[in-house]
Amino acid sequence: MSAVFEKPTLSQRFAPLFRGFDLPLIVVVLVLAASGLVAMYSSGYDHGTRFSDHGRNMLIAGAILFMVAQVPPQKIMMFAVPLYAAGVVLLLGVEFFGITKKGATRWLNVGLVIQPSEILKIAMPLMLAWWFQKREGTLRPLDFAAAGLLLAIPVGLIMKQPDLGTSLLVLAAGLSVIFFAGLSWKLVLPPVVIGGVGILTLVLLGDQLCAEGVRWMVLHEYQQQRVCTLLDPTRDPLGKGFHIIQGMIAIGSGGMWGKGFMAGTQTHLEFIPERTTDFIFAAFSEEFGLVGNLFLVACFLMLIWRGLAIAAGANSLFGRLMAGAVSMIFFTYAFVNMGMVSGILPVVGVPLPFISYGGTAMVTLGLALGILMSVARAQKQDSKDPRPAL
Repeated sequence: MSAVFEKPTLSQRFAPLFRGFDLPLIVVVLVLAASGLVAMYSSGYDHGTRFSDHGRNMLIAGAILFMVAQVPPQKIMMFAVPLYAAGVVLLLGVEFFGITKKGATRWLNVGLVIQPSEILKIAMPLMLAWWFQKREGTLRPLDFAAAGLLLAIPVGLIMKQPDLGTSLLVLAAGLSVIFFAGLSWKLVLPPVVIGGVGILTLVLLGDQLCAEGVRWMVLHEYQQQRVCTLLDPTRDPLGKGFHIIQGMIAIGSGGMWGKGFMAGTQTHLEFIPERTTDFIFAAFSEEFGLVGNLFLVACFLMLIWRGLAIAAGANSLFGRLMAGAVSMIFFTYAFVNMGMVSGILPVVGVPLPFISYGGTAMVTLGLALGILMSVARAQKQDSKDPRPAL
């Protein structure tokens, strides 16, 4: 007696690859990607091939998301130590053999020119999540101190390049893992209080601290100038304050509803510097106004909330820490970019996820979302597994 087997259809073959994908996360990412394409077409249609390149970068990021999502979190964890070690070695290579552009040494030629600090945006939270996973249930204060050292090494090397924007992103990603791992509030509050006092001091004594000849030992001179320009952009309106002033003018001129798609005068008369990269939020604000900004903020809040929800339901400490860190990475990107364009934070060169042009940043975001989706898939597959727990 012969058995007859039906040949599976194409949809049946590919369905398992998409099973377990988090639908709300996919929807909000697609909405943000569409918003980014609209903003890029308006601000960059006459800027060479920026629009088509932005679309290509999104497709590459989408492919990376899909591939990484197929890998279980346990296997992703295997790459933590080698990826972190490779990132630190490459940062040391930048220190001794790096390529200098515009006064900053951030690149390394390894057959092709790369920026090793970008690797640490993902490698750093991966490493710390691995560290705490291996010590689950036996955490001691010394383990948190060691995690702080693991974080301080790459952050210090990146700040030395100097690259304040990337160092802040790596620092935020690492600190979020340490916090979610159970760091005591007694250790969290003192730095927060000190930071608040420092900001208040800058606001109250800005004129004296930014006077001619005064040097801050903890920052590079260009970083000090960025802070001083933030406090008073009019001190150099055609130089260091130009970016902030034009960004605020564009945002304010958008009003409630904006000037309309491709109708932004500040954007298309080229008053907004870096209008397709770091300052694209100003161009978006001018054309879509406060309503458009609130929509964009709501999308980012939805993305962050969904990431934290996935973290809360993760079936392992590693998955929980990585999903939480990825969520905070998106929060840091969006908050810092919108803040610096709006004039409430110094200009540090942080792109707006999905909206700003940038191939490396888009690939990093695709990788981060892939890890988040992997955690979500593992959670759903385990909840449907009929086998009894051992």
